[in-house]
Amino acid sequence: MATTGQERIIQPRVSDIRKILDKQSNGASSLLAVLEDIQHQYRFLPRDALIMVSERIPVPLSRVYSVATFYNAFSLKPRGRHCFQVCTGTACHVRGATLVINRLETLLGIETGETSDDLEYTLETVNCLGACALGPIVVTEQGYDGMMTISKVDKLMRRVHSLGSENADAGKPAQVDAAATDTAPPA
Repeated sequence: MATTGQERIIQPRVSDIRKILDKQSNGASSLLAVLEDIQHQYRFLPRDALIMVSERIPVPLSRVYSVATFYNAFSLKPRGRHCFQVCTGTACHVRGATLVINRLETLLGIETGETSDDLEYTLETVNCLGACALGPIVVTEQGYDGMMTISKVDKLMRRVHSLGSENADAGKPAQVDAAATDTAPPA
């Protein structure tokens, strides 16, 4: 497997992976927790980290990859600091999810399923978020934004961008009070 330019930017430090393994390592039963911690640390599961997990826990590398590819919460490719997930379920689709996706692709300069070169943004689609009455829905680290329109996408981008620049040094997503935004809670 070739290493992409983005993976080179985010090479895992052996010491970081060891800390995660030391904290979580209880044999094969800790595999999911270890992968969650690595995903949280790097916003994806680096290949070298998966190899270390396999050797340390120990479980076959094929099982590590099986778990890593089974759950949508995990990614084998680098994700941006800000991830936009657009629901494409039937209700969201008929209410304009395609227009929302097209607008996000234009604003972000990436296609669905891609991450920007600067690792700021990732755009993904999901099959259903279970909040059909609020469709179309976009999920970010700030929460659920329902009944999206092109103008609401523009407002969402401004909000994410302004919060992202305020928290750029922290390296962690901003915590947003849902009551202070037009963000709908999960159904």
